[in-house]
Amino acid sequence: MNRLTLFDAAERPDPALVERFSRLNTPAVSDNLERCHGSVGLYPVGGCLAALGLKAMAGPALTVRTRPGDNLVVHKALDLAQPGDILVIDARGEVTNAILGELMCRYARSRGIAGIVLDGAIRDFDALSAGILPVFARSASHLGPYKSGPGEIHGTVHIGGITVDDGDILVGDADGVVVVPRWRAEATVAAAERVVEMERQQAEEIDNGRLDRSWIDRALEVVPANGAARA
Repeated sequence: MNRLTLFDAAERPDPALVERFSRLNTPAVSDNLERCHGSVGLYPVGGCLAALGLKAMAGPALTVRTRPGDNLVVHKALDLAQPGDILVIDARGEVTNAILGELMCRYARSRGIAGIVLDGAIRDFDALSAGILPVFARSASHLGPYKSGPGEIHGTVHIGGITVDDGDILVGDADGVVVVPRWRAEATVAAAERVVEMERQQAEEIDNGRLDRSWIDRALEVVPANGAARA
């Protein structure tokens, strides 16, 4: 029998909070998480976001840890998922064998899953790029997966250099994926909303030629080089 370690599912965040995150971009969120709570090397598959008319995806993490190149427990996670969940799959970054492709993503969509973030490879790149649902991955491979386990669901995983706990909020867009710890979600979304508004105002000032750049000189000590001694 193939072993699945099934942890208790985390409490899911308020849907209204998730919806606020879905209107934000990842830089605004990341800037309010010390600029270090994002994954590295995981990006949208082709044009999947644009094809769905989305700028970003957001939702609570349903975490999955699987043996590299194997997707047995990923199939189980699809059946356990609730609408709005984002499957976060730790496949150790191995990209030789794809973990999922078109059919699994179609099934995920039928279950109401909001997206998939995979530290591993997908296949059926063209079909996923056309917009079945938001999918973020490290690479693509035509080589298919095995189904022999083992794995874990709802435990702590690691994707793209960042730790993700079940129930954390993920925000993904063209720049990548940022992970918002559950306990920081309320403060982070409020701070990120302020950043978005500030940057909107700055963009307007740039377009109107009114941007104040005096902060640069205040931050620098300018030392003239003319006449400086040479070694």
